[in-house]
Amino acid sequence: MSRPAAYFRLIRAGWILTREGVVAAMPGDQLSGLPRFGWRIGSLLARRRAEERQRSERLARAIERLGPSYIKLGQFLATRPDVVGRDMAADLSSLQDNVDTFPTAEAVAAIEASLGRRISDLYADFGEPVAAASIAQVHPAHVAEDGKEKKVAVKVIRPGVRRRFQNDLESYFLAAHLQERFIRSSRRLRPVQVTEMLAQTTKMEMDLRLEAAALSELAENTKEDPGFRVPTVDWERTGRDVVTLEWIDGIKMSDMQALVAAGHDLHKLAATLIQSFLRHTLRDGFFHADMHPGNLFVIPDGTIVAVDLGITGRLGRKERRYLAEILYGFITRDYMRVAEVHFEAGYVPHKHDVAAFAQAIRAIGEPIHGQSADTISMARLLTLLFEVTELFDMETRPELLLLQKTMVVVEGVARSLDPAFNMWKASEPVVSHWIASNLGPRGMISDAREGLHVFLLLARQLPDLAKRADRLAQEIETMAESGLKLDEETARALGKAHRTFSRWGHVALWIIALTLLWACWRVF
Repeated sequence: MSRPAAYFRLIRAGWILTREGVVAAMPGDQLSGLPRFGWRIGSLLARRRAEERQRSERLARAIERLGPSYIKLGQFLATRPDVVGRDMAADLSSLQDNVDTFPTAEAVAAIEASLGRRISDLYADFGEPVAAASIAQVHPAHVAEDGKEKKVAVKVIRPGVRRRFQNDLESYFLAAHLQERFIRSSRRLRPVQVTEMLAQTTKMEMDLRLEAAALSELAENTKEDPGFRVPTVDWERTGRDVVTLEWIDGIKMSDMQALVAAGHDLHKLAATLIQSFLRHTLRDGFFHADMHPGNLFVIPDGTIVAVDLGITGRLGRKERRYLAEILYGFITRDYMRVAEVHFEAGYVPHKHDVAAFAQAIRAIGEPIHGQSADTISMARLLTLLFEVTELFDMETRPELLLLQKTMVVVEGVARSLDPAFNMWKASEPVVSHWIASNLGPRGMISDAREGLHVFLLLARQLPDLAKRADRLAQEIETMAESGLKLDEETARALGKAHRTFSRWGHVALWIIALTLLWACWRVF
């Protein structure tokens, strides 16, 4: 897509957000200068009906008008409160995929193109869609297996969705570059890098083979876990545009009345959910990052089945150790150790004082210890922790923010099942077992073994590293003598890119200025 088209899409998005009252709902009284003037104009241009809605309703309506890719953008930004702010992230977290289904004939065509087989050869029957989202929709079907028919769920990618997302991503990148160029204070949030992460996440989510692989990995990790599993994958009927899964006959966790009527133990379900999530996070370093009640089913034997693994999170071994030590430090009120862990992990720059940081941590921990165990929120603890660390220049850690967002959701589901649920008591067996296995003697032996393995790999690469170092030294010496030179074609391309960006940047600014003048004329 050309840059003019990206500018047009960006201006259209801004206009819709303005008309639906999203700009007016922002805290403009905290702004000054030109931004405050723009906020006042945006408030005047909002529809009168929009003023009657809550901010979250205005945002939901605007994003619905903008289309599926903006729904996905909103859901992604809900995991980044460091970028959009905690209030806006809370509003975005309520966004749901509320889109129409597409014709079954188009789904059949997509399946046959992806798998290279006729639909009648793949399924005994293929039904109408039962659920639709911004990226895909789900159909019920049956497959013949050992002379019997087995019901399956067939998830099919939405036709044209990749092209639509690619076009909208162009405008997202444009907005990110303009933000970095004209709003200096936003550079620390790295908007271009955030957009690149969105692009990568979306590309992975639109390849259904990767979702199938995530389900397979989680199934392997949890095969011995009590009370939790995921649907099995039918790899024969899975491709880039389609994934076929076991059909789950269960009750959604959002339907409390049905769970009670079926005789399920809600307290036990809450404990199983929390313990399962912590096992995935601490033990495996791989977790389902979209565990809202609509993605969680309870089957007749009381097992929780999690579906829709389009969004996942990963934590490395070091991050898991730091997380466990932080939680354990709060439990034992060892705030100095919690502070030291942050410095060891590199989360807080060493220019700050450890003792001062420990004092800030104490301000979070002490009020919590004054509460009863069933009211202490682990998710709230992490939220307060991140708020304090922002004061100490803690760098953005996307994997920790995704973990925090998921923990907030999981904890909310657990407390909806049992309002008096004791989070810490339910978590203690999992956390203490992991600490004993990884921070005790066994953990030291495992770390030593891993260190030896890394050392042996490095030793094998030493000859090659020495050659590279020698070659690099020669190139640096040559560069120092003759300077850095660009070939003519590269220099010409750089100049052209700069001129194009500057020209269209000025065009966009003129369009915005004319729009504001027109608005002022209409109002005054």
